Amino acid sequence: MARQLDAALRAGSEIILGKERELRLAIACLLARGHLLIEDLPGVGKTTLAHLLARLLGLDYARIQFTSDLLPADIIGTSVFERAAGRFRFHPGPLFAELVLADEINRATPKAQSALLEAMEERQVTVEGETHPLPEPFFVIATQNPAFQIGTFPLPESQLDRFLMRLRIGYPAEAAEKALLAGEDRREMLARLQPVLGQAEIRALQQATGQVHAAPPIIDYCYDIIAFTRRSPRFLLGLSPRAGLALLRAARAWALLAGRDAAYPEDVQAVLGSCVGHRLEAGGEYGLGGGDEAAALILDQVPVR
Repeated sequence: MARQLDAALRAGSEIILGKERELRLAIACLLARGHLLIEDLPGVGKTTLAHLLARLLGLDYARIQFTSDLLPADIIGTSVFERAAGRFRFHPGPLFAELVLADEINRATPKAQSALLEAMEERQVTVEGETHPLPEPFFVIATQNPAFQIGTFPLPESQLDRFLMRLRIGYPAEAAEKALLAGEDRREMLARLQPVLGQAEIRALQQATGQVHAAPPIIDYCYDIIAFTRRSPRFLLGLSPRAGLALLRAARAWALLAGRDAAYPEDVQAVLGSCVGHRLEAGGEYGLGGGDEAAALILDQVPVR
């Protein structure tokens, strides 16, 4: 399946130009059985990335446009009484797809946000006392507009922690943007795209990710990173144990994408910014520009043993 992963990355890079690293991180997030938050300005390709992954990986896709009047039942589904059967029947909502795009999640009220985030964590929903498991694989890509934009409800820290990674796509480089302007409509290219993998292969790759070997020095390295964030005055609060587990899972997925069955320190370093940037807040008078800046600071201060 390594060749299929490479093929998926190559095909994706032909649609989203100049963003190979972001595409690789998004696939690593899926393989690590996490969920992805993309925070950026409108128009940089957030929705295209979600649609691209669904097409490439052969996943059932649903999009939920988050608005201020969205209700939890619009996401989860609802039970309707059927007179002929004399009982309630559950009608699943768009959440019951393998890849769910939660578009502009911070435009919905905290109540609607919580309905999605609880389901992400538990991978099931309970309605009228009945539990309904979500499909496997189940991957949520949520997009978020910058907090300074009008009509947004920022996600609290405890809910940001539910996302394994946060990405910023950013503007393309000059050459990539000129190629985008001169090239074919991306929507038409997406419509022709054929799946490279399927649900069974994704489940197998997720299982293989969990089996990637993490030697004691890698565990020590992850622990040293976590411990540094807890004692450094640069951060208001340190990383949680859940954040540490997320970092290790993401490093294993990065190693698998590189065709290895063991994680190295460079795998931890490659995913660090995406895994910790949304979980750390600058302490005191210190500033913190984002995930990459936090990662640079940590990597500068925490040596590999």
